Amino acid sequence: MEERTELKKTLKPHWVWAIALGSSIGWGAFVQPTVWMKDGGPAGVIIGFLIGALLMMLIAGSYGFLIRSFPVSGGEFAYAFVSLGRTHAFICGWFLTLGYICIVALNASAFALMFKFLFPTVIEKLYLYQIADWNVYGTEIIIASVILLIFGYLNVRGTGLSGRLQFIFCIIIVAGVGILALLMGVSPETSITNVKPFFPTETTTFAAIISIVAIAPWAYVGFDNVPQAAEEFNFSSKKAFSLIILAILFAAILYSMMIIATAMAQPWEGLVAENHIWGTANAVKDILGTTGIVVLALALCMGIFTGLNGFILSASRLLFAMSRAKIIPEAFSKVHPKYKTPYVGILFTAVLAMFAPWFGREALLWVVDMSSIGVSIAYFYTCYTAYTIFTWSMDNGFNVKRNVVAPGKKIVALVGMIASLIFICLLLIPGSPAFLGIQSRIALIAWILLGVVFYFVKRTELHSIPKQELNFLILGDKKIDVQHQDD
Repeated sequence: MEERTELKKTLKPHWVWAIALGSSIGWGAFVQPTVWMKDGGPAGVIIGFLIGALLMMLIAGSYGFLIRSFPVSGGEFAYAFVSLGRTHAFICGWFLTLGYICIVALNASAFALMFKFLFPTVIEKLYLYQIADWNVYGTEIIIASVILLIFGYLNVRGTGLSGRLQFIFCIIIVAGVGILALLMGVSPETSITNVKPFFPTETTTFAAIISIVAIAPWAYVGFDNVPQAAEEFNFSSKKAFSLIILAILFAAILYSMMIIATAMAQPWEGLVAENHIWGTANAVKDILGTTGIVVLALALCMGIFTGLNGFILSASRLLFAMSRAKIIPEAFSKVHPKYKTPYVGILFTAVLAMFAPWFGREALLWVVDMSSIGVSIAYFYTCYTAYTIFTWSMDNGFNVKRNVVAPGKKIVALVGMIASLIFICLLLIPGSPAFLGIQSRIALIAWILLGVVFYFVKRTELHSIPKQELNFLILGDKKIDVQHQDD
């Protein structure tokens, strides 16, 4: 049996809560409100996000159980292995890797976009070219690359440092949103009547809400960073579920507060029609002036920082787990001799994300839209694994080594599976309000084909690893009873 590299246990509970919340709230709450209101209207966005939060909480039930049962790096990759074996573990890991790295790249791009809004003359001095009607500037590329290097370095320095910073960033986000909502709410220039009509007039209420529910996997992606860090908990993994639920609840409230604060500034239909590069900032600036912009920019910075920090951590841990299982090169499972972090995966994620700004923000959004499929697939695998472990009774195929009698939890896992499939269908079925654009579908097909090629290159090597060894490398215990390992 080969030696198994393990990560240092340094993460505290409030840091893990911050990883989940900060990764979920990200930059979208501060940049996207006008974009979302265009499709769903203020009420449609809030209702859609609340429904999405409830669905995520149902899915989180399966995560909570599996984190407690298998507290190892890799999260969904490991869970797919438990229930369906090595091939499905590869599929799950392949999609998640793309999703995580894309979100890192998009957060870096959002940081450059903020500078473009605040200091347009500085950013637009180094014009390079245009892609998909988006002007690409050298200054944007430099800013995005620098911020990626900074957070790559901070993550290499240790999970304790990145976890502590994540918590500080999250506290500033919560305070920033609270201050903005309060100032916008008490201003004599705002009015609650500006929130009307509650839904877009050119579509049905159902379609408006569903268009927002469909992006819930993207809006709340980040709570699933918790299982990626499970191996590094310095506390009982039983607490993971409550930390995830608390993070999702906070995220839903923060999203809703930003929607209301933005919509109150002026009649929202007019605000959306103006099609500003950063509609939320224009709304805040008109009411609160420089003070509002400073608070908004600070909250946005913290949202970007938590997204970068959380997803660099998750991407590197996923790469670490896949490498430890010999699916990708062994370099990714090496740990820093001093800081004990998977530094190769951290640096790889940061450097790969640096290429994104060269292709323009619109091109990057195509890939990110497509990556929502990958996240939903990971949700499905997790819920399916929990469903196979829970059983209705001891007489119904009960295996003392792997099964738990929990009919209620089995129903929750089943609902989570159905919710995951609904998310996938909303993104893939033509005519759906959230149907992926042609560019995103092309990107999805390209990534699938690349995965097929990579799998067949590694297939013989992967299937040559004995069952007990793979159990040990992925789950840390060669005696764990898993199913379908000879797929």
